[in-house]
Amino acid sequence: MRGTTSSLWRLARRARLPFQPPTHCNKNNTPLSIARPFHRNAFSSSPYPLPFRFFTGQRRSMFIEAQATPNPSSLMFYPGKPVMDVGSADFPNPRSAMNSPLAKSLFAIDGVTRVFFGSDFVTVTKSEDAAWEFLKPEVFAAIMDFYSSGQPLFLDSQSAAAMDTAIHQDDSETVAMIKELLETRVRPAVQDDGGDIVYRGFDPDTGIVKLKMQGACSGCPSSSVTLKSGIENMLMHYVPEVKGVEQELDAEEDGAALSGEMM
Repeated sequence: MRGTTSSLWRLARRARLPFQPPTHCNKNNTPLSIARPFHRNAFSSSPYPLPFRFFTGQRRSMFIEAQATPNPSSLMFYPGKPVMDVGSADFPNPRSAMNSPLAKSLFAIDGVTRVFFGSDFVTVTKSEDAAWEFLKPEVFAAIMDFYSSGQPLFLDSQSAAAMDTAIHQDDSETVAMIKELLETRVRPAVQDDGGDIVYRGFDPDTGIVKLKMQGACSGCPSSSVTLKSGIENMLMHYVPEVKGVEQELDAEEDGAALSGEMM
């Protein structure tokens, strides 16, 4: 009966209708509710919900906590389980998510535009016209379904994110210092905001370090400030060879930025 109630609730949420739990009557024809009450903040429009509990068919409970990020279009979801063992994974569009069952199921939710995997969290980014009030329950359900299914995070085990800041034997001393600073000083702070930063190269002739923002940090209004006022100043302070930092954009982001400049 619990599964029936959950299905009715999910259908009601997708139809944007108030959920009316089914009732049974006792021998005196007095209605008896058979629905388990949900947390009162589960459907709140606030981006700061309290932990949410789901009950699986195996009668096991799972807590999923949502947390706001500096980007109002992104939320971090903590399933209470490890997500990425090493590194991180960014999915800027549905095409890039075909190799991950979890990312693919999240993109199947109407309004989801980007997915990011961190060490113990999943960041979901929505479109401007989508409302978290309706998206959060569906994201909760998708994450719960994935972890109860026993599927791997990636269909191809080789798809795990490469360690971009790993220091190689052929790296110069300057590049090694840049990677070490990014890994120890920058990455932990950026991941706390539901995103990540990826090292994409250093040009010794110009002194420019190329970085790519991922997750909630991609498209965030404060990402350019973070790059210039935070990361650039720190790298220039510790590594004199660094003269500046540039952000590398996806093809979609580059096109959006170009159209914004033309307008």
